[in-house]
Amino acid sequence: MEADRIKWNSRFESQDSFLGERPSPFLSREIERIISLTPGFDALDIACGEGRNSLFLAQHGFKTTGLDISDIGLAKGRKRAEINGLDVDFRRVDLDSHIIEGTYDLILNFNFLLRELIPGEVAALHPGGLLLFDTIMASEQLLQNHSAAYLLQPGELVKLFETYNGEILFSEESTIGEMPTARLLFKKTKP
Repeated sequence: MEADRIKWNSRFESQDSFLGERPSPFLSREIERIISLTPGFDALDIACGEGRNSLFLAQHGFKTTGLDISDIGLAKGRKRAEINGLDVDFRRVDLDSHIIEGTYDLILNFNFLLRELIPGEVAALHPGGLLLFDTIMASEQLLQNHSAAYLLQPGELVKLFETYNGEILFSEESTIGEMPTARLLFKKTKP
């Protein structure tokens, strides 16, 4: 959707680094466990923005593909990859209509919620593959400025993943601070 591309381009253009250059604290905290559990090193970063998590995965040996709608965010990611000698395949896609192609050992879905995309994410995991999910939960304050469609309800993330063939290795919800979040680590069952 062109309106989404324009909105995110504007946000990424407004600052040198919209979310900072460091990886998500959740990803950074879980990287050793991820490396020990993942069946391989093909990774997909959904709504990667400026690529901070994609670059972090590449630094840890993952062959990473980052998807986002913002050409400005992706350009920043490409520039940072080049400066750091990293190889990340950044692709501009509209996730509202995108169908995930290929299979991956690890999929990240951070700061983005499109419930309709989750079945495709799980389907795109290799057997034994991991999906890390970390996104915003609804609160009275956030509902004033955000659509409820893009915010998780308490307990919703676990309920969404309980229906899939796999195991929830970790889940937590945090209501502390301005941005309540839900996090989950899911492992797809091997056949």
